[in-house]
Amino acid sequence: MRENNRVLVVGGGAAGMMAAAAAAEGGAAVCLVEKNEKLGKKLFITGKGRCNVTNAADVETLLANVCTNRKFLYSAFYDFDNRALMRWLEKAGCPLKVERGERVFPVSDHSSDVIAALRRQLIKRDVKILLNREVESLLLREPKQDEKGAVPSRREIAGVRFPDGSSMAADSVIVCTGGCSYPSTGSTGDGYRFARESGHTVTEQSPSLVPLLAKEDWCGRLAGLSLKNVRAVLREDGREVYSGLGEMLFTHSGVSGPLILSASSCLGRGKKRSGGDGAAKAVLYIDLKPGLDAQQLDRRLVREFEANRHRQFKNSLGELLPAKLIPVMVELSGIRPDKRGDEITREERRTFGELLKRLPLTVTGTGGFGEAVITRGGVSVREVNPSTMESKIVKGLYFAGEVLDLDALTGGFNLQIAWSTGHLAGKAAVGKEKEDAV
Repeated sequence: MRENNRVLVVGGGAAGMMAAAAAAEGGAAVCLVEKNEKLGKKLFITGKGRCNVTNAADVETLLANVCTNRKFLYSAFYDFDNRALMRWLEKAGCPLKVERGERVFPVSDHSSDVIAALRRQLIKRDVKILLNREVESLLLREPKQDEKGAVPSRREIAGVRFPDGSSMAADSVIVCTGGCSYPSTGSTGDGYRFARESGHTVTEQSPSLVPLLAKEDWCGRLAGLSLKNVRAVLREDGREVYSGLGEMLFTHSGVSGPLILSASSCLGRGKKRSGGDGAAKAVLYIDLKPGLDAQQLDRRLVREFEANRHRQFKNSLGELLPAKLIPVMVELSGIRPDKRGDEITREERRTFGELLKRLPLTVTGTGGFGEAVITRGGVSVREVNPSTMESKIVKGLYFAGEVLDLDALTGGFNLQIAWSTGHLAGKAAVGKEKEDAV
């Protein structure tokens, strides 16, 4: 062990475990403090328990999927990118596979295998793990005069204090406490408090990658219906802010699913955040037939109505739509349900085609932090060195993962932020340049 090289990591999630492993690999004496009874509690539930660890796209695509402060991540992503992470996990005994959309999962489809691989590496590197131990505050020391009598402008980290009044000294502290999403997993905003108390700016937090709430009550009638390969376009104040193709799900109060979660991350961008309740005048348009343009869809409808010319309109849509969706679409179309296929006018047919291509939902807000995958907002990256993750205000204090004001779309991109920033912080805390991952 190097002398005067004690690294203390607060938070045992993805960023914290990676930071601890990287710091220990650099020769530091590392202690990982986690307030839960086990490591990786939030990681365990990601990807519906499968854990979408990263995305296999190139680094520029990774950066393109970052919504907030993407330029800040250049150093972290290029220092420890998705390929490095995949090699790291596979060498640690967690085989991976790549699925649709370049999403990377453990071959076993069990997030517990990812956590187990990380934990093995911590044990291998002699990281001291303290569970059920909550940190109350950071310990700082005032700057001392140097040999020339000058006083450094930054305070220095000295360690952490626990609720029982005891403390632990450290030469470096890496805060990896996550955000406010899924508070039941321990993400209760502790890191934001640590940051404020040490003089940092913390931007306003709001839920992101979260279900959208809709004004239309017919969503509740469709609750549980999943649609694949549909396109969603989100417009806010008349401006398109998101467009994507994928899978969505109707809920009792609106819509959810991967496509909708990504759309939610673009709601209210560039506006004053208002606690995550979205912005007024937001409309989501669902294209139920994205593979057909308007003319192709019209020809399809002509064929369907001709084939069902003696059947009622409400009974002639089985080849076009899921059964649960048909009554709602019939109602919204304005076409009389008992009208026969050969009685439907050209204008009615085209109006129905437009509805299939632009099914509107009035967005009234989003779900709360209890439903959010991640938190938008956090420790201002302007006060953090992007090359090291070290605070520009407190020497020896580092931030990594969701506690920072960084967020991305779904598909493994947010976890890659955690891995990359955690690895860079751990490595920088011991002043080590390049290292082999495992």
